[in-house]
Amino acid sequence: MRKPYNEKHKTFTEVDLISKDPIEQFQSWFDVACQTTTILEANAMCLSTASKTGKPSARYVLLKGFDKEGFRFFTNYSSRKGIELEENPFAAITFYWEPLLRSVRIEGSVKRVSTEVSDQYFHSRPRGSQIGAVLSAQSQPIPSRQTLIDAEEKLLQEYNDEKIPIPRPENWGGYVVVPEVIEFWQGQSTRIHDRIRFRRPVSSLEPDGILTHQGDEGWIYERLAP
Repeated sequence: MRKPYNEKHKTFTEVDLISKDPIEQFQSWFDVACQTTTILEANAMCLSTASKTGKPSARYVLLKGFDKEGFRFFTNYSSRKGIELEENPFAAITFYWEPLLRSVRIEGSVKRVSTEVSDQYFHSRPRGSQIGAVLSAQSQPIPSRQTLIDAEEKLLQEYNDEKIPIPRPENWGGYVVVPEVIEFWQGQSTRIHDRIRFRRPVSSLEPDGILTHQGDEGWIYERLAP
């Protein structure tokens, strides 16, 4: 299977960068993805984690915000990804916007957001989603789907008055991926794809103006062979 990508003249070069700050560049691409009607969930991202022994796992989660600090998502801390992030607090996240032939890959360290941020987001969710977070022992084996239905019914009865707030479970909350590498990819039909990688420098002497260039906000950037 081989799909045609962009024509040769539709390239992504250094002069096409909206900003030399990768967070601002991501914002530009993300806005376009959100405005593209054929992309149903522009904020869907593949989160890759690894156990303390290096065994990898991956799953899709939803981006729930980003800024200079990093990229935020929320989940069950007792899930497989939560356990792995406690053991090995590093992750990679990947966005792929197929109609745009664009992908963004991010690597970095991971830390929990504050309880205040987790509380605020939890209570902004639809009530049904809050109940779902309470009843699900995520990633644990269960006897049947009916087990979840019965637990949901019990919670719906307990919190049948919408004035009664549903408390956020202690094992549910947010993480932020603090980026160390952000790579932008745009596909080309010739397979000479465009890849521009931003990363935090390991040395203040690193940018040479030929292979590696000085970006903004302490970042450096370089073009990678496809």
